[in-house]
Amino acid sequence: MAKLYLVPNVLGESEWQNVLPAQVFNILTETKFFIVENIRTARRFLKKVNKEIRIDSLTFFELNKYTKAADLPGFLAPLKDGENIAVISEAGCPGVADPGAEIVKLAHQNNIQVIPVTGPSSIILSLMASGLNGQNFAFVGYLPVKPNERARAISKLEKEARNNRQTQIFIETPYRNNQLIADILKTCAASSLLCIAANLTSENEFVQTKSVGEWKKNVPDLHKQPAIFLIGS
Repeated sequence: MAKLYLVPNVLGESEWQNVLPAQVFNILTETKFFIVENIRTARRFLKKVNKEIRIDSLTFFELNKYTKAADLPGFLAPLKDGENIAVISEAGCPGVADPGAEIVKLAHQNNIQVIPVTGPSSIILSLMASGLNGQNFAFVGYLPVKPNERARAISKLEKEARNNRQTQIFIETPYRNNQLIADILKTCAASSLLCIAANLTSENEFVQTKSVGEWKKNVPDLHKQPAIFLIGS
């Protein structure tokens, strides 16, 4: 019976062998149909894993914010012919802060076996390394872009972290990292804990947890670097 594989991608420019399981090589080498977030980067990733893969012989379906719901059933059509399909996101694990959940839901509705392959998640890696509460946490995705709305969102997350001891995890578009950091330091109490994790699994990986008061003494420059933020108490 054909299967839908959820294949992890690297988070940065690290060698794939250092962060992904060996089975990724066989899955990607033997699969001919792919559901991907971006075709160009997916092709590059496949060649990085196995230079012998004949890219032109593969079929790609693009799944991102522009994909119409009506197109999704067609993406799974090869499974009816006994062909496995692999889902690949831009970075990390499909379906976790990345596209993939809708196609997986559809697969379950059609009794298709879904196989998640172990891989790096910036959410879990940053939580592990933060020293903040790993028993009670929430990932809230992106915060509002407008300054006033973002400040209110940060205040709400800080309150949740303080009152419920619930670690609050969120991300930002890399070119807005520095503005987000500035807003956190401006909005939060000096005693609140902030973990900043950037370039996870890469050679220049950066993970530090300090109080907001301590961060104000030495603010990092994370412009255009993939990062994730955690507020705790």
